[in-house]
Amino acid sequence: MWQKEITAARQAAQEAGSILNTLFGQKTLVRKKGEIDLVTEADIQSEKRVLEIITRAFPKDSIMSEEAGEYQHLPQRVWLIDPLDGTTNFAHAFPFFGVSIALEVEGQVVLGIVYNPCANEWFEAVQGEGASLNCQEIRVSNTQSLAESLLATGFPYDVPQDPDGVVGRFKTMLTLSQGVRRPGSAALDLCYVACGRVDGYWEERLHPWDTAAGDVIVREAGGQVTDYAGKPYTPYSKTILASNGLIHDEMMKALAKA
Repeated sequence: MWQKEITAARQAAQEAGSILNTLFGQKTLVRKKGEIDLVTEADIQSEKRVLEIITRAFPKDSIMSEEAGEYQHLPQRVWLIDPLDGTTNFAHAFPFFGVSIALEVEGQVVLGIVYNPCANEWFEAVQGEGASLNCQEIRVSNTQSLAESLLATGFPYDVPQDPDGVVGRFKTMLTLSQGVRRPGSAALDLCYVACGRVDGYWEERLHPWDTAAGDVIVREAGGQVTDYAGKPYTPYSKTILASNGLIHDEMMKALAKA
């Protein structure tokens, strides 16, 4: 099931990733959408190629993409696309970014692909069929406690205007875990939970295209994804908490306390 969709998503991610690799490390046009929210020529070119492939294969489907906005057609089928997740990293030649593509059908994300072109790593999941990294099955870690966990997080673009809550939660998690990493790509952070490289991840004020693919990849790898309060997560939630499931309650309590 979803074979035509996953094939198109793979092609789109691969060709977008090739564009990003070609432009990586070069001086490209950078403009600001916000004080620390950047968009580069690579975002635009990558997105253009993804949209061409998806709209050619599924011309009636709706699309929600970071730079192009929304194409509204069939409301029950929506592609959620981030052509370059980790733009700030890319703009500084920091090699941690990816292409994220997901399909939501009648309110459920049914497939997701996150491609890291620098590492040539393909994270992929289809609902009910498990998750994989470069065609090898992946599972979340079996770390039993927050104290033994390595965590990941990110900061919202408006953190310069309102740092206190974000920094407070970061401080709490830092003191309760073995460490916290802030790599700069929500999609890849979620995939790192899925394959057990980190045990948990939290962030807030993200967009649907940031997390849709990573969400289904974590769940299909045996992990748990909710909002900070423990409610079922959707790409439209204001907060996200993903873990191996074993440390989820501890993380949720720590975030609430912070």
